[in-house]
Amino acid sequence: MPVPKFEIRALHTASTVTVYQAYRPEIGLPAARDGRFPSAWKRDRMTWIKPSFLWMMYRCGWAAKEGQETVLAIEISREGFEWALRNSCLSHYVPGLHADRASWKRDSKRSPARVQWDPERDLHLQPLAHRSLQLGLAGEAARRFADEWIVSVEDVTALARTVHAQVRGGKPDAARELLPVERPYPTDDTLLAHLGA
Repeated sequence: MPVPKFEIRALHTASTVTVYQAYRPEIGLPAARDGRFPSAWKRDRMTWIKPSFLWMMYRCGWAAKEGQETVLAIEISREGFEWALRNSCLSHYVPGLHADRASWKRDSKRSPARVQWDPERDLHLQPLAHRSLQLGLAGEAARRFADEWIVSVEDVTALARTVHAQVRGGKPDAARELLPVERPYPTDDTLLAHLGA
């Protein structure tokens, strides 16, 4: 069965969803140790969370890009995740979805969260036909994320490097076995309709 073009796929439980971010060690290591972001984490900047492990690997270059050497798996409440989705807008104007460019601009200024649908990635980080959710949090959304939604923070840098080593070694099946199990995230008609999905 083909994968829908726009669908949230994530590691999730009945009450949480896991998202990924990558930081320099001065931010990532204390966050994993303490289960919350250190004071150096900037609350006034937009922060992007990604439910796709492989898209995170694409973004951080398997934890090799400068400033993205520590990969975090951040388990957050589904309630918070869905609040962000409901209070988000697309990061770009889409004719037919938005009444006009001006209304999209108004929505984007009011919304504390942004959504981008970027091509999902395979084990070799090549783009696939279906899309992966990137969720940008700013203002109230970023504060809620940091202060209310986080359930746990885990450093998965070693996992990223191990999966990459299996891929480089020509062992895709072994690499695939190590990946987090990302299943379609349950949504109703109202959760994603305003996001083109």
